[in-house]
Amino acid sequence: MNRPSLTRFAWLSIGAAVLTIALKSAAYLLTGSVGLLSDALESGINLVAAVVALAALTIAARPPDNEHNFGHDKAEYFSSGVEGILIVFAAVGIAYASIQRLLNPQPLEQVGIGLIVSIAASLINFGVARVLLSASKQHNSITLEADSHHLMTDVWTSVGVVIAVGAVAVTGWLWLDPIIGIVVALNITWSGAKIMRRSAMGLMDTGLPEQDLQRLQSMLNSYKTNGIDWHALRTRQSASRYFVSVHILVPGDWTVKTGHDLLEKLDREVRLALPQITLTTHMEPLNDPSALQDIGLDRTAES
Repeated sequence: MNRPSLTRFAWLSIGAAVLTIALKSAAYLLTGSVGLLSDALESGINLVAAVVALAALTIAARPPDNEHNFGHDKAEYFSSGVEGILIVFAAVGIAYASIQRLLNPQPLEQVGIGLIVSIAASLINFGVARVLLSASKQHNSITLEADSHHLMTDVWTSVGVVIAVGAVAVTGWLWLDPIIGIVVALNITWSGAKIMRRSAMGLMDTGLPEQDLQRLQSMLNSYKTNGIDWHALRTRQSASRYFVSVHILVPGDWTVKTGHDLLEKLDREVRLALPQITLTTHMEPLNDPSALQDIGLDRTAES
């Protein structure tokens, strides 16, 4: 299955990051709020992550070649992994700045203007995040999904900062601003950790999602009514693509053509239901004892 280029979504994310950095930096300069500074720093991470996403999506779109027979889709995992690391680094910087401000409180200035600018930046991020999330589901892209969740984390961060700055303006409690900055740092760290875990699982060839695996197994089981069986099902994900191999057991007196026609029919049905799958089948005689020697996942170890 060939996906259209997704780099246009990365360019959208880059444009949003540049605009929100400008807006949030202006909000920080107007108010002096460390919470708004943390917001601007997070947008800076968004920009770096969007550039990395652009590079990863460009590479992932390349077709298979002699050195990469299964394509370049896994480049997306590197993008989401780098994004997770950058998020954690940003959290450390935000926490440090917040602790310094907690130890040395400073009054906030021009709070109203700063909040208006910050809210405008948050609305931009929210709109772009929804576009990226929709595209990630449509094209099964972990890069766009990670970027979307990152932007939504930024949105909720901004909501917390706005509340904190507003509370400081009303109560005069200057310690609320750095405290919310620390909470923001913890929230960002959690988000970065989840993204890094998802990327690591992808690089380790994790199997198909449970829903898709059950759908595939149901299709294979439907063939058992015709005196056919299957085993040695192995699956793995490579970003937007699935790779599946399975052994199909047929009556021993079938001709090669009969068995081949069956496998072609199965391949068409699977690709129709799950277009992102590349299916590899191996035909074996149903009643041959040697066909049962490779059911396990690691045939080499078993032999």
